[in-house]
Amino acid sequence: MNNILKLAGLCGLSGLLFTGCSTIHEHYQKLSHHNHKEHVAVYAVSAQGVGEKIGTVTLEDTPRGLQLSTDLKKIPAGPHGFHIHEFASCESTAKNGQVGPALAAGSHLNTNHAEHHGTPLSGHLGDLPYLTANQAGYVKETSIAPRLKLADVKGHAIVVHAGGDNYSDTPSPLGGGGGRLACGVIK
Repeated sequence: MNNILKLAGLCGLSGLLFTGCSTIHEHYQKLSHHNHKEHVAVYAVSAQGVGEKIGTVTLEDTPRGLQLSTDLKKIPAGPHGFHIHEFASCESTAKNGQVGPALAAGSHLNTNHAEHHGTPLSGHLGDLPYLTANQAGYVKETSIAPRLKLADVKGHAIVVHAGGDNYSDTPSPLGGGGGRLACGVIK
């Protein structure tokens, strides 16, 4: 009888130990997943193709949304449209008979089927806060895309446009960002 009680006690203790370890492991997985960062290499792009590396964008999930930390150089001074695009490519391709930089990235990511380009709160899911390069051509900014998570943007491209972004389709389509000058693929 005494051995049966010892065995039952040992089994109960083992069960608690394994349950505790399992709970600790699950908690650790949640924490490590939450802190996962993706460093995206960003390259200058032209009609001739992908050029030199000009920096990185670090993507990280936060409770407020996807945090984007830019560290870019050789960007013309002033504001620039900044978007997640449909496809994981920065290659040049033809559109309407003309070859353009990073056109293989496709359009803005629009899995929410928004009718128009807009703010990071109202437009396409790929609409991000615009970037501003300083007079020396550097962009070191951190912004939040509140409707996105890292899992939403994997397998897409991140693009910096030549012009600014007024978050409207008027007077110019897609905020007036114009051509693409830098691109990176989010793996």
